[in-house]
Amino acid sequence: MAALILADAVLSLALGRDHLLPLLGTVMTARDLRLRGDDLRLSCHRAAVRGVAHALLLASTLARAAVRLRAAVPKLRAKGSAQAVAMFLSQDALTPVALARAMPDCLSDRAARRLCERLVALSALCELSGRDSFRLYGV
Repeated sequence: MAALILADAVLSLALGRDHLLPLLGTVMTARDLRLRGDDLRLSCHRAAVRGVAHALLLASTLARAAVRLRAAVPKLRAKGSAQAVAMFLSQDALTPVALARAMPDCLSDRAARRLCERLVALSALCELSGRDSFRLYGV
């Protein structure tokens, strides 16, 4: 697994990126890693193509979700809801408590929880944790 992370890092640098692009590690299997020589090279090339296709699919899914989230802002009445939506777009996941702490003048813990539940009801946000308490929300 560490080898795939390093391979992704080297590939990202070769592509001129300043952050890691997980292309190989998401699609290569243990069987692929047992190959040697030209077979391994060919497997890496195929994995890179599959990884790019997978990354593009995820990127389009996230872009559509971001559009839905931005479109939900006019339907919200909470004070600071536009700022909260901007936070959801810039973070992987947030708890209502973290949202309230980041915006103490706009949202209480309860108001942040209600805002998150309203965004889920509008299908603009997803509840990621599957728990009844200490829930995580994200795009």
